[in-house]
Amino acid sequence: LCSFIHSPKGFPKLKNDTFLRAARGEETEHTPVWCMRQAGRYLPEFRETRAAQDFFATCRSPKLCCELTLQPLRRFPLDAAIIFSDILVVPQALGMEVVMVPGKGPTFTEPLKEVEDLLKLRQKVDVTAELGYVFQAITLTRHSLEGRVPLIGFSGAPWTLMSYMIEGGGSTTMSKAKSWLYRHPEASHRLLRLLADVITDYLVGQVAAGAQALQLFESHAGHLGPEQFQGFALPYIRDIAQAVKSKLKEEALPLVPMIIFAKDAHYALRDLAHAGYEVVGLDWTIRPQEARAQIGKDVTLQGNLDPCALYAPKEKIGELVKKMLEGFGTQRYIANLGHGLYPDMNPDHVGAFVEAVHAHSRHINKH
Repeated sequence: LCSFIHSPKGFPKLKNDTFLRAARGEETEHTPVWCMRQAGRYLPEFRETRAAQDFFATCRSPKLCCELTLQPLRRFPLDAAIIFSDILVVPQALGMEVVMVPGKGPTFTEPLKEVEDLLKLRQKVDVTAELGYVFQAITLTRHSLEGRVPLIGFSGAPWTLMSYMIEGGGSTTMSKAKSWLYRHPEASHRLLRLLADVITDYLVGQVAAGAQALQLFESHAGHLGPEQFQGFALPYIRDIAQAVKSKLKEEALPLVPMIIFAKDAHYALRDLAHAGYEVVGLDWTIRPQEARAQIGKDVTLQGNLDPCALYAPKEKIGELVKKMLEGFGTQRYIANLGHGLYPDMNPDHVGAFVEAVHAHSRHINKH
């Protein structure tokens, strides 16, 4: 194991590059498909692997992350793997303590309350020292995949991470975090800039470790209106794409496709189309044709089946997938859900979704 963690070259040759081709806008025989949270609690084997482990201890174990990343690929013919990790490892790297509270979810023991609290954060983060365990997990997983499918790395986006750091956990209103944007705009920008710089280094490190695509999750975009999104989220989303690409060039690393997923940000689709990402991910609240009209033909779309559609009978899932493919078209498109898989979902229905995407897209392409 250790030998190739330090020299992550010599990776196995990629056998299925459908996902990467679609991301770059090249033609594909079928529409590629993967699922957000595909490594998760809906799989009994995931629950067994995770059972005795603290959540963040699992995140820090390259071996466990590798195993959890591979589990869904043993069951389903997915076209991509996404590394098992969590977006809150970035606030941890800044020196904040986050614990997973059963029944409540991730909780910050000391959230940011006042502007002075920003001084407690590490101002310079050595991502290899703080997040090297993620890089090791990526390298190990890339080898263990044996070239079956590409491996996606990811990070939370600055506004989403800032909102967690101030709220101290999940929130229905994000009122504490949003109040900073109104009361302390300068301090907010200081925090967002610090996060953007760390995220940039973190994403570049993931590519150096073997990630073949990157997704940025702006999961809390829906809490902002168009104006605040323009002011506090979009500039950093743009900066990250630009900075990651220029650093990859500087370091002679592969220029991997990048995906932006800003949940509930329909008001910003045109802006996101020009933010420097090859792929724009969509939640389930927008019609495929509308998204395509706003985003244009030069960017690949990803999404956007309502995750709850997987509770439907399998035949119904097939019909919904067919309709979705007809709406998006089978090219310049990556099928996915409009959000992550839920823990109580039936794995067979996930399989039905994946197979329906392959079958219907092949059929549409032939005719």
